Amino acid sequence: MLATLRLMNFRCYPTLRWEIPSEGAILLGDNAQGKTSLMEAMCFALTLHSPRATRLETLVSHGNSGFGISLDTNLGTRRLAWEARKLRLHVDGIPCRDYADYLADTPPVVWLSNRDISLVSGAAEERRKYLDFLGSQWHPHYRAALQAYRKALRARNMLLRNPRRTRAALQSYAGVMAQHGELLMQLRTQLLHLLQPHITQLHKQISGKEESVRITYTPSTTENLWNALDAATEADEKSGFTTIGPHRDDFQLMIAGAHAATFASEGQQRTLSTALLLAQSGFLREETGAPPVLFIDDIFGELDPGRRRALLNTLPPDGQTFITTTHLTWLRDTAIPLPVQKIAAGKIQ
Repeated sequence: MLATLRLMNFRCYPTLRWEIPSEGAILLGDNAQGKTSLMEAMCFALTLHSPRATRLETLVSHGNSGFGISLDTNLGTRRLAWEARKLRLHVDGIPCRDYADYLADTPPVVWLSNRDISLVSGAAEERRKYLDFLGSQWHPHYRAALQAYRKALRARNMLLRNPRRTRAALQSYAGVMAQHGELLMQLRTQLLHLLQPHITQLHKQISGKEESVRITYTPSTTENLWNALDAATEADEKSGFTTIGPHRDDFQLMIAGAHAATFASEGQQRTLSTALLLAQSGFLREETGAPPVLFIDDIFGELDPGRRRALLNTLPPDGQTFITTTHLTWLRDTAIPLPVQKIAAGKIQ
């Protein structure tokens, strides 16, 4: 359970101390007042991942060089600081050796956003982000394999653009990519297999229909990754980047035997994306045994009353839930036992 959040120079918060309600909260306020940033800070403190940013410097409030977050939980205090392009991590005042040391014993986290319909209709990159966010919480080797693969990928791409490159050097980086990429592909396949029953059940609950839903991993190559990278070397040299590997993978979503991205209505796509995201909650609870922390960013105003009630019925009663919204009119036909906290100009009122 999250208990106290402290921020320094994070987004629109120069400083903040918030005593977090044990059940969670509805964060109410106009746009650009700091509601989502507050949830983002908690999410980052728990997962070292931002659902909104890929570069940590964008999390720093304007005119400052770094940021700090401290989060008290029932499992101890997690403290992190980013400055001089380095992330320093502590748990209960003890410096962490690496990310895995810091992330041990963190509760599972689920993030839902009104932009998440792109999971169904958007580019493959959105679906890879979904897999990586979930996989990094699920399996201890997933994050390590992902980080090692990305590091080798960046180095190989830089080399591909270097006119002095050698085939031996390219093969060396390809070997590292193949080693970690094969593991990553295996874990992604296993992850989607384990997710399937959760997605099927939740889609039925939210939609109220018996439509079949299938999720299938579609890797960029079905060959041995080392052989595929070696065969693609000439094409990669011409293009200046690596064209094969887990960084190009995707997964396919089907409703009633048809491609959801092409044939599903917007309502069906939104229902499916919500089922995908909520599936994380049941899956992580099943895998870790811990109640999840749910961050729901401005999604209820987008749903009709029936889907809204179905979604609320799927929320775990023993987890903490945080919801951002610009208005409370959707609560008229919905009962949700969370306190309302108003936010304006980076302050909790």
